[in-house]
Formats: sequence, structure tokens, C-alpha cells
Amino acid sequence: QVQLVESGGGLVQAGGSLRLSCKASGFSLAPYGIAWFRQAPGKEREGVSCINSGNGRTYYANFVKGRFAVSRDNAKNTVYLQMNSLKPEDTAVYYCAEADCSDSAYNLIGLKGQGTQVTVSS
Repeated sequence: QVQLVESGGGLVQAGGSLRLSCKASGFSLAPYGIAWFRQAPGKEREGVSCINSGNGRTYYANFVKGRFAVSRDNAKNTVYLQMNSLKPEDTAVYYCAEADCSDSAYNLIGLKGQGTQVTVSS
């Protein structure tokens, strides 16, 4: 089955860390840019970070710069999002998706995972 599956979410106190994983099954994600998005209840979806295929260039939303880091391990068919110094406003469902990455936008172009809940308590 062709899918992206996120894991690693959970409940953490403010200032804590989590590492999310986005694992592809049924296909290789090596040729694809992968973006992380998040959506909180009552809010619009927002792009968090994106990583290109090939050169692995990374992009970050201003509100996570210096706190989050995206990486990929094509041998494991997995993209990661390391989230440090978490804040209550980071609480959302985080999901990964095939995307075109650029400085101005992360354009969702294909498969999207079901998401993993991240809750940051104050």
C-alpha cells in the first residue's frame, strides 16, 4: 500500500522536544520533496518545514526557525522533524506530504499522511 505514515507525536511540556517521523511505504520518497504541515483546531493549515529531494535544501517557517530541524534518510525511506523548545502554540496535528519546496510556499503535490497529534502543555 502506497502511503506516508507519521509517528512520534505526543504530549510534552513547554520547552520539551519531540521527533516526528514520516515513513513512506510502497514507494521511494527519494525523488520527492517532503513538507511538514500542521493544523490546529479552528485554524488554517500552515507549512512548517520542507526538504528538497536531491540537494536536501531545507526551508522553515519563521515561527519555527532555530527550534525545528528537518532531515531525511532516504535509505530508511523516512523524513524527520526534530522539534525543540516547544511552545503551547505548537499544539496541532502535524502531517507530512509530497511537496514542492520554495522560500515562498510549500505546494502540496501528492500523497499526504494522516497526521500525528502534538500537544504542548504550559
